[in-house]
Amino acid sequence: MLAPVVDDDGARFWEYAARGELRVQSCARPTCGELRFPPRPCCPHCGSFDSEWRPVSGRGRIWSYVVPHPPLLPDYADQAPYNVVLVELCDAPRVRLVGNVVASPDARLDSVDPGRLRVGAAVRVAFDHTGVPRWLLERA
Repeated sequence: MLAPVVDDDGARFWEYAARGELRVQSCARPTCGELRFPPRPCCPHCGSFDSEWRPVSGRGRIWSYVVPHPPLLPDYADQAPYNVVLVELCDAPRVRLVGNVVASPDARLDSVDPGRLRVGAAVRVAFDHTGVPRWLLERA
C-alpha cells in the first residue's frame, strides 16, 4: 500500500491521526476561526498565519465517490473493485476528506460492496494500524 506523503503543512494532521485523533487546521485569529483542509500556512479567509488544530467528531456524509475500473495504481490491482470516497465532515461542512469506506479499520479496500455506497450516507472515521483515516458506514 502507498503511504501518505507528509509535508510541513500536513505533518500535524498525520501526528494526530497516528494517535487516532481526527483534527482539522483552523485559523487562530479570534475574529475568524475558519476550519480549513488541506492544511496550509495562511488562512484563505482572512490571511492570518496563526493556526491551531481543532478536534472534530469524525462523523460525516459521503459527498461523492468513485469505484475505479481498472485500478489506476498497480499496487491496488488485487483489491479491485474498491471505492474512493469524498467525505464532508458534519461539524465542518466545508471540509472534505478523501478516503475509503471499509468494513473495519484494517480491512481490505474491497471489504465493502460498492453497491452499498450512496451519496449522503452517514460515515464515521476509523484509523488503520498505520494511522490512515478510513471510513465506516453508520448503521441506521
